Amino acid sequence: MDFWGHLDELRGCLLKALAAAAVAMVAAFCCKEWLFAVVMAPSLDTFVTYRLFEQITGVRAHFHIQLFNPELAQQFIVHMRVALWTGVLVVSPYIIYLLFRFVSPGLYDRERRPAVKAVVGGGLMFLAGVLLNYFLIFPFTFRFLGTYQVSPSVPNQISLTSYIDMLLMLSLLMGVVFELPIVAWLLAKVGLLHSSFMRRYRRQAVVVVLILAAVITPTGDALTLSLVALPIYALYEASIAVVRRTERRQLPAN
Repeated sequence: MDFWGHLDELRGCLLKALAAAAVAMVAAFCCKEWLFAVVMAPSLDTFVTYRLFEQITGVRAHFHIQLFNPELAQQFIVHMRVALWTGVLVVSPYIIYLLFRFVSPGLYDRERRPAVKAVVGGGLMFLAGVLLNYFLIFPFTFRFLGTYQVSPSVPNQISLTSYIDMLLMLSLLMGVVFELPIVAWLLAKVGLLHSSFMRRYRRQAVVVVLILAAVITPTGDALTLSLVALPIYALYEASIAVVRRTERRQLPAN
């Protein structure tokens, strides 16, 4: 196939991806009540994470934060944005499949299997990061920042846009952070990362993880900090195991 043939194939792939995303977006837009029941759940003290936290610690997690909308068209715009990102997230496996089918003919047989592992593993890890943020990181971040006051005379007024922006930003951030084992595996495959290096800098990694956890959830309590830091550090340890296993598999070839 010549250059224009490849370009035509890519155009067809992109059109299918856009069509699938548009259909999923319209479906999500039409399911407004269900969609925002899920999106707004962490803003309520009846959310499953708060109830579980209360059962574990015995500390009542009751709070009330009323979101408001300061602009005339903002609720409709937020509805469109949430439906768009929901549609993209739902059809992302199909989009990844289309893109992989486009590039796979150019891969050697020995490259195709690792590529499949990287694509599938990366998608699953990104989804795991999004779920961790939704059920753990964002709820505690929202509760702390939404109830924090420098003075009782300064009440919090949190806009709907601010709430959605924080949820989307943290979801994307945690999705990217959860790609660490996949990135480590790819770097180990090409010989740019070694398990000995990662083990040598374990202490520094702990400090970086704690700083990252403190920035993501500045709640001030050790329990919440641990709930965020432990999964991230577990990713680092999992990356060490992945790199070590990759090195062992490459030994016979060397």
